[in-house]
Amino acid sequence: MSCGNPHATDCAEVLALVYGFLDGEVDDVDRARIAQHLDECPPCFQQFGLEQVVKSLVHRSCACEQAPDRLRVQIVTRIRQVTITYRSTGPAD
Repeated sequence: MSCGNPHATDCAEVLALVYGFLDGEVDDVDRARIAQHLDECPPCFQQFGLEQVVKSLVHRSCACEQAPDRLRVQIVTRIRQVTITYRSTGPAD
């Protein structure tokens, strides 16, 4: 996707960081670069808007439901097992 104009930050890079941008998970430098690009590039701004709407709809649809306690415990246990396994293997030769 591109508007055909050159940009300091490539359209593909901006769109790859859209969810991080929406979630506040990008640093200040990336946030400024993405915001500037979105101001300059209507196609990317439109895609950003669509992603924002989708994220909002998913949040509203899932926000009121919480996973059952048993499922939450199983997931946390599995995450811990993977982390422990990963850390215990040591560096690869």
